Amino acid sequence: MTRSLTVVLAIVGDLIAVLFRSRAAVIAENLFLRRQLALYLERKTRRRRPSPATKFALVGLSRFFPWASALAIVKRDTFVRWHRAGFRLFWRWKSRHVGRPPLPKSLRALIVTMAREIPSWGEGRIAD
Repeated sequence: MTRSLTVVLAIVGDLIAVLFRSRAAVIAENLFLRRQLALYLERKTRRRRPSPATKFALVGLSRFFPWASALAIVKRDTFVRWHRAGFRLFWRWKSRHVGRPPLPKSLRALIVTMAREIPSWGEGRIAD
């Protein structure tokens, strides 16, 4: 009887907490929990790791609510590791070199040599 009352009070407390959260936070938490449930059901049929898309979805949804209490199938450290890996991937993409790649040094040296040795050739003839 005491255990049942404790469970009921915990559910009522969670309900009150949900009422004071934003709609977006509640929706994000619901999707977060549904994704974990789907992953759990996939693992029951055949043992496998979560896909990068699943990791990305869980990490993205965690931005909208306090996710630590909603983790059910992975450890907190694992989830933080996923987040850090995604952050590293984002910054690697963000700091990539944009534009035309530089010419090799040997080709640049050849162009300079041709321009010095044959001054009558213009840039068009050297480029050809």
